[in-house]
Amino acid sequence: QVQLVESGGGLVQAGGSLRLSCAASGSIFSINAMGWYRQAPGKQRELVADITSVGITKYADTVKGRFTISRDNAKNTVYLQMNSLKPEDTAVYYCRFTSRLYVYWGQGTQVTVSS
Repeated sequence: QVQLVESGGGLVQAGGSLRLSCAASGSIFSINAMGWYRQAPGKQRELVADITSVGITKYADTVKGRFTISRDNAKNTVYLQMNSLKPEDTAVYYCRFTSRLYVYWGQGTQVTVSS
């Protein structure tokens, strides 16, 4: 059974930084993309950033220049470095891994940015 375990969320003041981590436990083979999504209250879940198996990245326009996604394939782990955080970044953040056959989601971690 594969599980994705997220960590690193919390409460931070505007302008601050947080680093999210998401590690896969269990047997997971040939992970393709790893990504981060977020969902704010009353809004749909949206893509924040993702990274392919060869390191190609994509970011939402709202986080470009502030967030950086990276991955450690040996550890089956993806990271999201979030700098210059804004109150509108407040949301539950979910990691997502895709393999050839399956899509896996983490349980979510709360990020709250106070003004």
